Amino acid sequence: MEDEGNLNKFRVGPHPTLFYIPDFITDYQQTELLNNIYQAPVSKWKSLKNRRLQNWGGVVHEKGLLAQDLPTWLTRITERIFEESGLFPSAINHVLINEYLPNQGIMPHQDGPAYFPVVAILSLGSPVVMDFTPHSRLRLDTNDAEDKNSDDKSFEIETKKWLDDHHPFSILLMPRSLLIFKDEMFSEYLHGIKDSEVQQYDKVVNDIEALEQHRLDPLFSGSEKAVEVVRNGELRSIQRTTTRISLTCRLVLKAHKNLFKF
Repeated sequence: MEDEGNLNKFRVGPHPTLFYIPDFITDYQQTELLNNIYQAPVSKWKSLKNRRLQNWGGVVHEKGLLAQDLPTWLTRITERIFEESGLFPSAINHVLINEYLPNQGIMPHQDGPAYFPVVAILSLGSPVVMDFTPHSRLRLDTNDAEDKNSDDKSFEIETKKWLDDHHPFSILLMPRSLLIFKDEMFSEYLHGIKDSEVQQYDKVVNDIEALEQHRLDPLFSGSEKAVEVVRNGELRSIQRTTTRISLTCRLVLKAHKNLFKF
């Protein structure tokens, strides 16, 4: 495993276990990935209430992973993430591919205990704002139950008192970027995306990292139009005009090739 020090320059946010890497892949590689995703059989897609997804690597079960080999076009990217991050104890073996239309998001949630506590999310297509909210147990005012996280108010970046300097924050995910979070960010925070075509990014923790490179990148021609400064005080927003695809890459430590070996 490589030393985590090579990721130090990509740390963002209030905690040291969140990394944002802009331009992790090229525009050509993004196009290649999108082509492979949309060339998958229709049966590979599973439709949910507010998005659809593809599951690669097998079925995650309470006792582990009933494993299937990842296709070559996916292992090329997962092997690179594994090697360059140095954060996974073994090769990534599970990938969820989510498709979000411009008005679709995902409720605040935490990844299940079957996964090793490191998540790598590769973003393709439209930019989006992802919100991180501490578990309610970390709030000094514990009157609000955690099951209220389906309410849009759970996304608000409020001035509240939290234990150990925990507080809500957001991060701007640009196309071709890689977000990695682990340990404390994995176990102590929920993450989600608003169901909205317009999302504010005035309080994101990585606006410089996310936007600076793209102003200079000649390859960045599609999504730059989706990032707009709104003349309303200090508020800034993105207009989600195209579909976003995310590749959520994780490791299930207990993997089985045969269900009967559980």
